[in-house]
Amino acid sequence: MNTANRKPLPGTQLDYFDARAAVNAIQPGAWDKLPYTSRVHAENLVRRCDPAILTECLTQIVERKRERDFPWFPARVVCHDILGQTALVDLAGLRDAIAEQGGDPAKVNPVVPVQLIVDHSLAVECGGFDPDAFEKNRAIEDRRNEDRFHFINWTKLAFKNVEVIPPGNGIMHQINLERMSPVIHAKGGVAFPDTLVGTDSHTPHVDALGVIAVGVGGLEAENVMLGRASWMRLPDIVGVELAGRPQPGITATDIVLALTEFLRKSKVVGAYLEFYGEGAAALTLGDRATISNMAPEYGATAAMFSIDQQTIDYLKLTGRSDEQVKLVEIYAREAGLWSDSLKNAEYERVLKFDLSSVVRNMAGPSNPHARVATADLAAKGIAGKWEEVPGQMPDGAVIIAAITSCTNTSNPRNVIAAALLARNANKLGLTRKPWVKSSLAPGSKAVTLYLEEAGLMGDLEKLGFGVVAYACTSCNGMSGALDPKIQQEIIDRDLYATAVLSGNRNFDGRIHPYAKQAFLASPPLVVAYAIAGTVRFDIEKDVLTVVDGKEIRLKDIWPTDAEIDAIVKSSVKPEQFRKVYEPMFAIQADTGEKVTPLYDWRPQSTYIRRPPYWEGALAGERSLKGMRPLAVLPDNITTDHLSPSNAILLDSAAGEYLARMGLPEEDFNSYATHRGDHLTAQRATFANPTLKNEMVRKEDGTVKAGSLARVEPEGKVMRMWEAIETYMERKQPLIIIAGADYGQGSSRDWAAKGVRLAGVEAIAAEGFERIHRTNLIGMGVLPLEFKPGVNRLSLNIDGNETFDVIGERQPRADLILVIHRKNGERVEVPVTCRLDTAEEVSIYEAGGVLQRFAQDFLESAKTV
Repeated sequence: MNTANRKPLPGTQLDYFDARAAVNAIQPGAWDKLPYTSRVHAENLVRRCDPAILTECLTQIVERKRERDFPWFPARVVCHDILGQTALVDLAGLRDAIAEQGGDPAKVNPVVPVQLIVDHSLAVECGGFDPDAFEKNRAIEDRRNEDRFHFINWTKLAFKNVEVIPPGNGIMHQINLERMSPVIHAKGGVAFPDTLVGTDSHTPHVDALGVIAVGVGGLEAENVMLGRASWMRLPDIVGVELAGRPQPGITATDIVLALTEFLRKSKVVGAYLEFYGEGAAALTLGDRATISNMAPEYGATAAMFSIDQQTIDYLKLTGRSDEQVKLVEIYAREAGLWSDSLKNAEYERVLKFDLSSVVRNMAGPSNPHARVATADLAAKGIAGKWEEVPGQMPDGAVIIAAITSCTNTSNPRNVIAAALLARNANKLGLTRKPWVKSSLAPGSKAVTLYLEEAGLMGDLEKLGFGVVAYACTSCNGMSGALDPKIQQEIIDRDLYATAVLSGNRNFDGRIHPYAKQAFLASPPLVVAYAIAGTVRFDIEKDVLTVVDGKEIRLKDIWPTDAEIDAIVKSSVKPEQFRKVYEPMFAIQADTGEKVTPLYDWRPQSTYIRRPPYWEGALAGERSLKGMRPLAVLPDNITTDHLSPSNAILLDSAAGEYLARMGLPEEDFNSYATHRGDHLTAQRATFANPTLKNEMVRKEDGTVKAGSLARVEPEGKVMRMWEAIETYMERKQPLIIIAGADYGQGSSRDWAAKGVRLAGVEAIAAEGFERIHRTNLIGMGVLPLEFKPGVNRLSLNIDGNETFDVIGERQPRADLILVIHRKNGERVEVPVTCRLDTAEEVSIYEAGGVLQRFAQDFLESAKTV
């Protein structure tokens, strides 16, 4: 830690680092014009940066240059159990590799504090209409994940600097918002802003608190865990001025779905957004968090709100200590992070959005940014005429209705609105349709406490929305099995079945294998659709029931804002959050239990297996020559296409493997839970049934959907996994050719690991989602970007070509992609090397994040 610019923080016994003085020393008056993001990064540099490069790095921020990288040292790393576990599996494998080369494995530990929350492992096998759903689902979770939880428990004792929150306690992002983030740290006598990376794309949830929190892939998180700086260039910082106030009856979900559409169209991919203005100031912290949570859905890296009275009120509401609340306000005011001090901040681009323009919205049927006003459902062809046949499900049947995900359950107004609508529906005798699998999965136990305080839990339970879990569930594709009769009817009738959920992702095939499409909606709308039973029902106009001759529509049961606000004020209390979180984060006494520094791998495990990153093909040279395409892909390929997270079916490559390993089908679990075992996870590569590989076509020339590939030079079509196996046996280097926005979606490390283990050495695309690009580099896969106007179509790429890459790999250098066509023609195509920084070049050349660390660790051990 540097000592220059260190000063006493008035009103405390702490010091702080005066970034204002350091910035103004470079350019007088510059501080007042800096955005919030730049101020936080400037403080991080003043406190942590090598003094030899401090001025040069600060100049990039002050003069808004993007000529060189500067280091960022996040204060902590937050993980959910899927990517957190796989990151720690990688570290356990790294310990083995270090030990085999004579190093001390016990010295391989996270340098930065790591918080791992087990929240991604529970499937809703029992719906919310079962009064024992929570206990039953937790028992199934423990049984299915015994191998995984055994390993996670070992990490608590084997690694220093790792804190684990066990299953059944809530969702990583909501716990982070309600408890884990202090907003301002006080360590070693110094106060400084909380900053973090998290192994989930929705980590920006806590940006609402004024905390720079960025979602990264598991591999990038490992890099930070191991003490390396996250090197970056000054991001595009976009101001978003929010004007006006929401209309009556409009929820935070409606606002964020409208914003998601607006911001996607405004092209903010990769940007840091800063929300301000009269509208932003009036939003509650819960409303802000709903907006920040969905940053990846509009493509932003971060979605910041500055610290103000709303922040302070929320910290008090969620039971933070008086001392901590006082520190946050003192520091923010003194250090220039309080909202009032940002009135002169200047942005290179400003977007304006009027909150009063928002109407009741949904998003779907396939993308979070595909907004549709509920009043326009019929005009959009979603709602319309449909027949109710006794004993049969209708077209568009809602088979999943889930109040789920931190996006909405961390907002008390949203949850209470749903409960009040349920209360009103119950009074009129309305019920959930029998084919709807309904569930309530809050991200925090505090939700249950304030619903019980308000006397509303029973109303939700009566409609089938009892608590099934405190976990991610349906939003993460963990909707669980359907009633066999309902599933069979969907199959027999080839029924268009759907899901409605209060989550943040609705990509085709994600929520449930038998829900062909899914719609995002506010919690009260989720309840309404459980009653309606089909998305063909016009939720605004159609009649829900008739009581005493009066037709009842949605507007007749929708709660008023005054009702919602009154319940929030009377029923949401600080003591509820203290009751939940104080025992959860109580310091555990040292039991004296010890474990060996090397994990005892279980050979028959299909969940945890020693990673193969130092052996076989991965230990060999990447020649970047003679590569054959594994797939030629269109725009908008998501990480769900690359590595699905939902339930494993028996007839899939992974399902067949698990059956051979002796697992009963009911315990196959999800793809996500098996990511600690590469033999299972590899078989998930491109396993999404909605994949469209343009190398595989029907007789009429259209692309055939499915997990399919065409093996060359034979031209034989086969299942993707069989194609991968074939190429692995041949030691054939591979390439993937793709369109725009390649790798959007969740920060899924196996989307990069799977293709690398298959033998993919490079990916040439029109553009990459930020997190996925860094994951590819972390696995030693070279991302290449076509020049504007050039793509797979203009180059007439069919898939029977071979490819070379030539040129010196430097940050964003021009390389040449050489195409060798079957007829002997050679085409040279300039492409941009998307190794964006010197650090990324270093990681790629070493073969990946773990290889880079191992080389550095062993080299430093020699010099000690």
